[in-house]
Amino acid sequence: MIELGTKAPFFTLQDHLGRSIASEDLVGKRHLLLLFYPLDFTPT
Repeated sequence: MIELGTKAPFFTLQDHLGRSIASEDLVGKRHLLLLFYPLDFTPT
């Protein structure tokens, strides 16, 4: 289990237009929310 207050590692993802977005480029410039969402219709 991840402890409260643990910083997330830097990562790179693609946006909806296929452009790469690096989380480290957003630090101090924008708010960043990480949301972990289980896929729809998966058994719980």
